[in-house]
Amino acid sequence: MRSPPPPASQQQQQQQQQQPHNSYGNPYQPSPAQGGAPAFPQGFNNFMSDPTAQMGFQMGKSALTHGQDYMETRINRYVSIPALKHYFNVSNSYVLRKILLVLFPWRHKPWSRQQARLTTSTTSSASGQIQQQQYASTWLPPRDDLNSPDMYIPVMSLTTYILLSTVLAGLRGSFHPELLGSITTTAILIVVFEIVLLKVAMYILNISNESQLLDLVAYSGYKFVGIITTLVLCEILSGGNGTGGMIGWSVFTYTFLANAFFLLRSLKYVLLPDSSSDASLRSGAGSYTLARAQRNRRTQFLFVYSYVVQFLFMWILSREEAAATTVAKAAVGSGAVEGGRFGGVGAGGGGGGGAVGAGAKMAAGGR
Repeated sequence: MRSPPPPASQQQQQQQQQQPHNSYGNPYQPSPAQGGAPAFPQGFNNFMSDPTAQMGFQMGKSALTHGQDYMETRINRYVSIPALKHYFNVSNSYVLRKILLVLFPWRHKPWSRQQARLTTSTTSSASGQIQQQQYASTWLPPRDDLNSPDMYIPVMSLTTYILLSTVLAGLRGSFHPELLGSITTTAILIVVFEIVLLKVAMYILNISNESQLLDLVAYSGYKFVGIITTLVLCEILSGGNGTGGMIGWSVFTYTFLANAFFLLRSLKYVLLPDSSSDASLRSGAGSYTLARAQRNRRTQFLFVYSYVVQFLFMWILSREEAAATTVAKAAVGSGAVEGGRFGGVGAGGGGGGGAVGAGAKMAAGGR
């Protein structure tokens, strides 16, 4: 005689009741591990610990790093990324104060840029005391110096000018797809020509200083602030008639004079550097008369650039929207003329066919 088996516990009975439900459930659902946390497949863990997979990850990471270094090297040949970051180091308060300075520069003082002194090297004695320190001066970023040129306002002003001109053309009902490309091309060509003009003048006048190319690009782009102000105020005050008329010329004259005065004061340290730091103005490079004549020529060029050249460029840019609109209308009109020409040819063909048909009917009647 065998003794009966021991009775099953309540937990085992519940597991046996749940087994049929799990067998007909989702076959891809992983079974819960201890503690209720889902367990990863065993093959995934083996793949992560596989030496071949780790070697592939290392090769991919190395290729990505070398590609990034190669791109940075190619870009740094033309534009220095750290220097470019310096020109975009701005704040909201700086942008607001700089725009106000460009539009209202009459009572601003001083105009000189501020410098920061950085420690480059330190010499210590055997006892640990500092004997000598060497310092280097660098320009403060735009965030900390209102007179420092930046690239944020010129870039955003150029973009805003292009979009604003097309929007105004759309409000007048004269928008054309060619308008966007025409305005963009004209604005960029004017900026490039202005930079080339400055570099050539600095070479002819023998101006050597620590100013970089991005400084000149920044100062060349500040004119778009005045142009945007001119377009907006003329559109509001003249009732949509654009920059023409007395109101348009009055607003343009003020913004032009404000921009010219701003450039005259700001570019003084670029085109008229201190005689102590300019080799061509020292006593060893020539007499006092030669230094004075050289400075007079630079002063004359600065005046011509700030007033004559800027007047021409700002007038072209403020009238570019109207000129491009005229071109777009001419393009649309030529398209309509071409369409009418083809329509006339079709009508003439239809008329000729009708005449031939009438002649055929008359011949049949004569028969």
